[in-house]
Amino acid sequence: MIPGARRTTRTSGRRHNVPSVLLETSGVAGSFPPGLGSNPGHPVPLGFVFRSRAKEEKASAADKATVTDSQQTRHPEAPKGRPTPKRSQAQSQRRSVANTTMSRKEAAKRQREERRAALERQRQALASGDERYLPARDKGPVRRFARDFVDSRFNIAEYFLPMAVIILVLSMIQVPQLQNAALLLWLVVIVMIVLDSVVTGFRLKKRLAERFPDDNRRGAVAYALMRSLQMRRLRLPKPQVKRGERP
Repeated sequence: MIPGARRTTRTSGRRHNVPSVLLETSGVAGSFPPGLGSNPGHPVPLGFVFRSRAKEEKASAADKATVTDSQQTRHPEAPKGRPTPKRSQAQSQRRSVANTTMSRKEAAKRQREERRAALERQRQALASGDERYLPARDKGPVRRFARDFVDSRFNIAEYFLPMAVIILVLSMIQVPQLQNAALLLWLVVIVMIVLDSVVTGFRLKKRLAERFPDDNRRGAVAYALMRSLQMRRLRLPKPQVKRGERP
C-alpha cells in the first residue's frame, strides 16, 4: 500500500476514511517521535520518552546566560549563569579588596599616627585626670579615691629619695662619726616609712570598705602605697586635691 493512502473502514454501518499511517502505528500514543512509525527493530528507550524537558531548558538557559554589570535586581528564579563561590573564596576576596585599598607603607604610617595620638591623649589625661584616656591601672572610682587619699595627707615615704641621697653622701665621708650617724639615720627612716605605710594602708582599706562596699577593691591599697613613695610633683596622674583636703 502506498504511504499516505486512505483505507476505508466500516464501523456501525458507516464508512470512515483513516490515514494508513495511523492504522499501521501501534503501541502507546506518543511513545515514538514523529516520523519513526512502527519500527520494532529499533525500539526507543523509555528514558527518551519520559525525560524531563524542564531541566534541559533550564540548563540550556543557564549556559546561554551571560554575566552583566547591570544594577537591576535579578529575579529569584532566573539563572545566574555562574557557579556560587565557596565561603572561603568569598571571604578571601573580601579580605583582598579590603587590603588592596591601602598599601603596607600607608597602613604602617597610619598605625604610627594613631599610636602617637593615643599617647598624646593619655599624657593629657594623666595631667588633667580625665578618666576616659587614663591607663587601665588608673581607671575607676576606687583608684581615684586611693590617689586622692594619698595626695591629701603628708607621707614620710615621699621623702625617701632625697633622704637616701643625703644618707649616701654622709656615708661616703671618711669620718667615723658621720658614717655612724648616716647608718642610724638610715634605720630611723626605714622604720618610719614602714610604720607610716602600715597606718596609711589600714586607714585607706577602712575608708574603701565604707565608700565602695560592692566594688572591686583588689590592689587599691598597694596602688596607693606605691604612689606614696613618689614625690608629689612627680606623681602621675597629677594630684587633684590639696594637702589636708578631705577626699
